[in-house]
Amino acid sequence: MQDERRRFMAAALAGTATLPAAAAAATARPAPLRARRLQPGDTVALINPSGAIYEREPYAIATESLQALGFKVREAPHLRARRGHFAGSDAERAGDVNAMFADPGVQGILAMTGGSGGNRILPLVDYGLIRRNPKFLGGYSDLTALINAVNMQTGLVTFHCPMGASEWNGFSVQWLRGAVMEAQALTLANQLEREDALVQSGGRTTTLRGGRARGPLVGGNLAVLSSMAGSAYWPRFDGAVLFLEEVNEYIYRVDRMLSTLKLAGALDRLAGVVLGAFTKCGPGDGGYGTLTLDEVFDDYFMPLQVPVYAGAQFGHIKKKFTLPVGLEVEIDADAGTLRYLQPAVL
Repeated sequence: MQDERRRFMAAALAGTATLPAAAAAATARPAPLRARRLQPGDTVALINPSGAIYEREPYAIATESLQALGFKVREAPHLRARRGHFAGSDAERAGDVNAMFADPGVQGILAMTGGSGGNRILPLVDYGLIRRNPKFLGGYSDLTALINAVNMQTGLVTFHCPMGASEWNGFSVQWLRGAVMEAQALTLANQLEREDALVQSGGRTTTLRGGRARGPLVGGNLAVLSSMAGSAYWPRFDGAVLFLEEVNEYIYRVDRMLSTLKLAGALDRLAGVVLGAFTKCGPGDGGYGTLTLDEVFDDYFMPLQVPVYAGAQFGHIKKKFTLPVGLEVEIDADAGTLRYLQPAVL
């Protein structure tokens, strides 16, 4: 019965029409552009393109953490602004992005937190200005919108990485430092955690389909990425390695968002897939039960005939990789690794 259901899903999804050509493939992927590596003494600006933070302490912790890495810290003018649940108006939030890229005294730009609202500012961002002033730009969660839009519009390699309000533990700092300060061509491999168990129970990866593949890395938070479908800011998926994570979504919603990617033709053009943490993504209150996440992933990714593995350490978890959006990478789904094919910064 399960095999029959999967064959039905594969046949049904394979027959779906894609979005109009203007949405699916109108804009070619720009040539890659890499920022200068960050160095001790550089100034990193904190921006807040999405949701507001209501307490003072996270700002202090973010500042002190960046200072511990050797950076000077500058707050964007509207970092602490608020309009409803947003960190200021759309114009204020986009204005901070533009101002920090234009400021020659700022070498890197890091988001303070996620939330929602990042999509709203994308038409107000000055992509020509960013192309002329390439800098480190990082964040995750709702920052999926900005880091993919900037990469799509300018070619600048951006970073899915810890934000100011994240936990700055040794694991996360190690990968961030290696990627953006030491300019290493990293191989991202989970930290194995066995503790007192007979076998490894933490940091496990699961191979859905083995093999290796290469391509530019695109992706981030599934909900945000799917909400960008059909826009000029959506990544080009042809030959790409897709990475996805999610938090606080029922499984049926994960299924719906993956169906958006499928119906848009994005999944059928991929070279490989890396799945990170799907944190607190449970069954909800469905009256007739639910598929498991494993079954949903099997339905959408097994028919693709490309390397796929799950369990990579990124997403809404404490220990996070730094993932370079737009950089050529190699996925090894058997080993559960993702390798930069060149440094992500100069």
